This record gives sequence, C-alpha cells and structure tokens, in this order.
Amino acid sequence: MIACERHRPAGFDESSLATLEVLDHDAVDWPRVSTTTYLIHHLLRYTYSGPITRLHHRLVVVPPARLGAQRRIVHRMEVTGAPACVAERTDRFGNVVVEIRADRVEAVIAFETWAAVQRRACCDPPRLTARRAAALELRAPSPLAAPDAALRAAAEELRAAGPGGLALAERVADWTHSALAYGFGSTTVSTTAAEALADGHGVCQDYAHVMLAVCRAAGLPARYVSGHLLGEGGTHAWVDVLVPDPASPGGLVAIGLDPTNARQVGSEHIVVAVGRDYGDVAPTSGTFVAPHSGRLEASKRAGVTAVEYA
Repeated sequence: MIACERHRPAGFDESSLATLEVLDHDAVDWPRVSTTTYLIHHLLRYTYSGPITRLHHRLVVVPPARLGAQRRIVHRMEVTGAPACVAERTDRFGNVVVEIRADRVEAVIAFETWAAVQRRACCDPPRLTARRAAALELRAPSPLAAPDAALRAAAEELRAAGPGGLALAERVADWTHSALAYGFGSTTVSTTAAEALADGHGVCQDYAHVMLAVCRAAGLPARYVSGHLLGEGGTHAWVDVLVPDPASPGGLVAIGLDPTNARQVGSEHIVVAVGRDYGDVAPTSGTFVAPHSGRLEASKRAGVTAVEYA
C-alpha cells in the first residue's frame, strides 16, 4: 500500500478521513451558511483476467489546492494490489494530476482517494487575467466542443438577442438546457457537441460541451468544469464562462453555470478540475501491456461533513 501524505491542518487527520460522517445536505439551511466542509471519496478498481505489465495510469480526481471560494484542506490517496510509484504534478490548467506506474499487476489494482474541501459563501468568483485565459485556449474550439453549422447558427442568434457578457452566457445556458433531453446510453465520453445536439439527448458532459461550443462561437471564453453535485452519485460537469472583472481592468472572472440543471453554480457544486473539454480532465486513463483488457468498477461519493452558519 502506498499513501500520499499531505500537511495536516488543525482538526483534520488524513487517517480519519474515511470515518467522517456525512450530513443530510437537504437539511442544511443554505442561505445562512458561511462555510461548508465537504468530503469526497473516489474508488477505482481495475480487474484483469491475467497479469499485466508496464502500467502507467493518470488520475484527475483530487480537487485543486485553491480555486475561488474553494480550497482543499487535506487529501489522501492509497494504491493497493501491486507495488507502485505515485507522483503528483500540476498541469497547465492548475489541476492536480496523479501519475501511477507499476511494473507488474497480477490481477487487481485499486486507487482510492479521500479529500476534505472547504468553501466559503462570501468569496468572490475565481479571477483570471486576459493573458492567462488566452493561454488556456478558452476562446478557441476544442476537440469535443467544436461548433458545426447548427451550433454556429445558435450562437449568432443568441448573440443578436440581447446584451453580451454574463447575460449572453445565461441565454446560452438556457438554450442548451432546452436543446437537449437528459438521458443515458445515447452518448459516450467521446461524443462531440455537434453529435449530442444532432441526437437531442445527453448527460451532463454533453450539455457542457454544447454550451462551450456555443459560448466560444459567440465570442465568450469558457472552460469545462468537472466536479460533484451534492445528491448525485457520480461526477458532474458544468461550464465556467469568463466575463470582464469590474475590479480589475483587463481581467476576467469565472462564473459557473450548470446547463444540465438550468441554474447558476452554488454551494452544492464541488470543483475537481477545469480544462477545454472532457478530454483534458478525464478522471481515469492509462495504458498497460497485456493481451487482455481490464474491467473497471467505480464508486464516487461527495457529501457535507460540517457547516458553519453566519
């Protein structure tokens, strides 16, 4: 077993993360909350029909150290099933990327992560400079969020319908919510925005990709956000739209919009990673050498462990 150790703020112990109790988030008086502490648990177990070699795995499941009102307090990762080398790095989007290498896995390898995250209700949204936004290519099409004729036509119509900035972003989010019907099975992680719109169905990542494609075609820089929504069993996806920062000339603020649920992002959304589209933030990916494939079992849970009222 290999564990990644991190600093221990007062009142938190990595060894006890797995035993923290989760509260009923529906019973929280959210308008009165000043600070919320969340627990995220993520388990990925790969089972193979025979030995594999030269495993190189990439995980994007640990929330960033800080993003706007959210900060990671502590986290813990364990790799079981095979001797492995574990390393963490930060990618160009600011995401935590965990890379795992194992020379040989006999039958099973599992990656288990716990993270405690705090969010303050009073904080301003994340800020980016115009230069940083350009460096992240948030104004340009990306592989899964490239516009076709239908998406470009929607962008032009929505742009002409009223003011720009956040008002335009909200129109795009509402249009996306109406353009798709939520449903599993008709799309995959490689489905593009154009394909999802043509099909008329999708899940949260499809809603996010369609909104991204329309925002960028309308001139709005925007990024894909992967995270959790309280009350859902799996991961969730939404969009950060970058609009002018009134407090910093030339700067931008990231406003989160959830087109799947037709709402602005709030205290029930927990950010894990950001990028151009799903391809930048896939929670699990990797390679190995073997004549057979593996089977993945995954479980994900996010809940409230403590709240402070104003």
